[in-house]
Amino acid sequence: MEKSSTIKKDLPLTEAVALISGAGGPMGAAIAKRLAADGASLGLIDISGRRLTATAEEIQNDFPNIKVCTVRANATDKDETNAAIKEIVEALGPVTTLINVVGGIRGGELVTPLLGMTEERFDSTFALNLKPLFWMVQAIAPGMVASKKGAIVNISSVTFAGDGDQPEYAAAKAAVSSLTRSLAIELAPDVRVNCIVPGLIQTSVIENAAPKMVKDYTNRSLLKRLGQPEDIAGAVSFLVGPDSNFITGAALPVSGGIPASL
Repeated sequence: MEKSSTIKKDLPLTEAVALISGAGGPMGAAIAKRLAADGASLGLIDISGRRLTATAEEIQNDFPNIKVCTVRANATDKDETNAAIKEIVEALGPVTTLINVVGGIRGGELVTPLLGMTEERFDSTFALNLKPLFWMVQAIAPGMVASKKGAIVNISSVTFAGDGDQPEYAAAKAAVSSLTRSLAIELAPDVRVNCIVPGLIQTSVIENAAPKMVKDYTNRSLLKRLGQPEDIAGAVSFLVGPDSNFITGAALPVSGGIPASL
């Protein structure tokens, strides 16, 4: 019997070179594993070399025929990002699929109302959620346009509708959603750009979240559970694959039924 790890010619992404930022975290790793299962070659970037190595080793154990190139880099640093992209392109060829996962809130409290927020907190949240996307798209999208093919997926959040506990994070994710639509217009018709709008996902963030926050999200969900990283990975697989060829500029909620709109 043929092993599941063997690449089949009819897999949807056998010709794709996918670059995933934040590939060492739970969400990024799940996306990397799913795209490997779809047949894509993988360029993986993460600020943690340890987490990045763990993701790559698991993929190579499960899918030994998949090409994987890992580069430890801080995606908020333009020079590090560009150097990482150059190394990945040299190893795998031009990037055809870009997944911008890096984002979130750096350290400290997840919940900080605006009136008690420092300027440093405000600036760092915007930098973490927007600068990596900016650097990645500027470096990779021109090649996609030149080749007249490509797919980009950004990660937003249901908080973009507004959140009194995480106002700067909500605003940053609203910007991600807006930039997605702007890029879809700018890069049309050859490059498709979409974003996923997750609810609360079971990642390391939950470890620092107040129990009440987790309970509130669970209660708001029509499915009465938190999302799993694999839920996001499945949506990414759809948005970069052939079944979504007529979808661009969209914000796809993966939120258990929590509304995702302003």
